[in-house]
Amino acid sequence: MTYYSWRHLVSFQETNLVGNVYFANHIAWQGKCREHFLHDHAPGILKLLQEGFALITVRCSCEYLAELEAFDTIELRMSLEATGRNRISMKFEYWKLLPDQEILAGRGDHEVACMERRGDRLAPIPIPEELSRALEAYRR
Repeated sequence: MTYYSWRHLVSFQETNLVGNVYFANHIAWQGKCREHFLHDHAPGILKLLQEGFALITVRCSCEYLAELEAFDTIELRMSLEATGRNRISMKFEYWKLLPDQEILAGRGDHEVACMERRGDRLAPIPIPEELSRALEAYRR
């Protein structure tokens, strides 16, 4: 399977009182992975975001399979699950990277809608061509 990967070193700030990663950070990492993907493969979309285009998250989830702690290196692997008229569904895997193995620490889903700001309203628009092309390289 082809996937886009983004690596992250977990910080103390991302952990809770017990010492493991606070659950909400997994969802934040999906967003960061998505942003890095746009930067790396669809930079024109970043300009469109300043001109009224919006990627609205309509659904996200995470299944937690293993604990993560400060200074763990993780790799998020994002792949395209499906596209619709203005919707994009992605899958994520969270891999804990150790010197001699990789441990699947979680799985997630993320769905976004492509919208356009029109005054104080949002209207659905088709997925921009640049984004569609970039995502197709990572289809499951």
